[in-house]
Amino acid sequence: MTNDADRALLALLRENARASTAELARKLGVSRTTVQSRIERLEQRGVIAGYSVKLSPDYEKNLVRAHILVTALPKVSAAVEAVLRRIPEVRTLHSVSGNFDMIVVVEAPSVQDLDTLIDRIGALEGVERTLSSIILSTRIDR
Repeated sequence: MTNDADRALLALLRENARASTAELARKLGVSRTTVQSRIERLEQRGVIAGYSVKLSPDYEKNLVRAHILVTALPKVSAAVEAVLRRIPEVRTLHSVSGNFDMIVVVEAPSVQDLDTLIDRIGALEGVERTLSSIILSTRIDR
């Protein structure tokens, strides 16, 4: 379990995972040693599994993003997932309940590229149907 101090540290790291220990300590009102030991403990416990790159809004505004809802045959859903993992335009893959089995979040440099990607995913062996929604804007991104 994480406590309030850990959650505050995690929130700051989500905003900027490259923030210095000194900057994090100043914002949290604790020592650098405390911040470093909390980060190490969170990493050891597997709460922090890694760090990633957050792209700038200027770069991202040129990408076309979409949610693709996928229904896959149950016996081959693992194979569909394996193929999706190898497609670089796939940003996230969620297993969901309901009428669809997966939600695939993708990004492409153009509408034409997105169209090709959606067709590619729809044509995968074991994919029964897809439903796509293009993301027009992001209102909250935490």
